[in-house]
This record gives sequence, C-alpha cells and structure tokens, in this order.
Amino acid sequence: GQDGMNIAGSREPAVLGLLWLVALGVSAIGPADYLIWFMEVLPVMVALVLMAATQRNFPLTPLLYRLAFLHGLALILGGHYTYAHVPLGFWFQEVFDLARNPYDRIGHFFQGFVPAILAREILIRKGFMARGRMLFFVVVCICLAFSAFYELIEWWAAVLLGQGAMEFLGTQGDVWDSQWDMFMALIGAILAQVLLSRRHDHEIANIR
Repeated sequence: GQDGMNIAGSREPAVLGLLWLVALGVSAIGPADYLIWFMEVLPVMVALVLMAATQRNFPLTPLLYRLAFLHGLALILGGHYTYAHVPLGFWFQEVFDLARNPYDRIGHFFQGFVPAILAREILIRKGFMARGRMLFFVVVCICLAFSAFYELIEWWAAVLLGQGAMEFLGTQGDVWDSQWDMFMALIGAILAQVLLSRRHDHEIANIR
C-alpha cells in the first residue's frame, strides 16, 4: 500500500553506514591496541558489508537498522579503549559503586537485544515461523547459541593471542565472566521481544 516503507530506496541505511565508517575511522586513531581493536570491530565491518549487499533484495526494518547501528557504536567504542577501560563504563562503576568496569556487560546485553530482533525478523519474513510463544522461545535460544559461540571465539582468540588475551577477553579477574556474558545476552533477548515485538510487527507489516 501507499503507507508501506520503501526501505530499499531509503537513504537512512546508507547514512547509518556512513556514520559507522566515520566512527570506525575515529576509533582507529590511537586505540589501546591495534590487534584488539581490529578483532573487536570486525563484526561491525562484516555487518556493514552484509547490510549493503542485502539492502536491495532484503531490506531490514528501520527498527533493526537503528538497533544494529547502536550495537555497532558500542562495539567500536569497546574496540578503541578495550572493554575494561571504556570511560563510560568507569562512570557506571562509580555511580553504581560496582567492583569492576561493567561496559562489557552492556556489550553482551546488546549481543542478545539486537540479534533477537534480527532473528525474529528473518524467521517471520522468510516464513520459517509464525508469531507466538514458540517464536519467542526459539529467538531466545538462537541468541543464547550466538552468545555461547561468541564465547568460544573469544576463547580461541585468547589462546592465539597469548599475552593480549586478558585485554581482549576483558574478564577483569571475574571467573564467572563467560556465564555473566551469556546471562546478559539472555536478558537482552527477552527484553527486546517484550518491549519491541509490537512495533517490530508493525514495521514488518508495512515494509515493501
């Protein structure tokens, strides 16, 4: 209909992509460690290529583009400083009197929150699943699987990095860091669906 969102012809994804490139460029100026920076921002670079390649044939909803953009900024910021040393995290640590910089927890919350909407969008629009409780459950499972796989990638990278492992992992001495990371992704996946499903359904219905 006339009220459909023609995202394929929209400039917004291109603008967001350009802003990502600017942020990547700025973050590459004097990062804490260039190898860790590259490893942390690599998902943003991959997402940028995939989103550019699919925009014409499978444009995403505006909600998903915007969430992905925010997630990307969180990754880029973490890549520049390393997650344990992001100033925003130190501010949270001081305000809430925490024992450690919690920025990596925020990152892993995003790792559940944003992929939940992505998984939901693909499952619904490709006709793999109908809306309902089972969709909610499967989306949470996909996000948990993604989070667990990311923990495996971090482990493999840490083994290869050797000396730089602690900065890349950002465990800050927490033996339960991997479990906390997955728990934050679980909370993100649940909250994204509880808070945004109605709006997401509306955008999916109007996309063309």
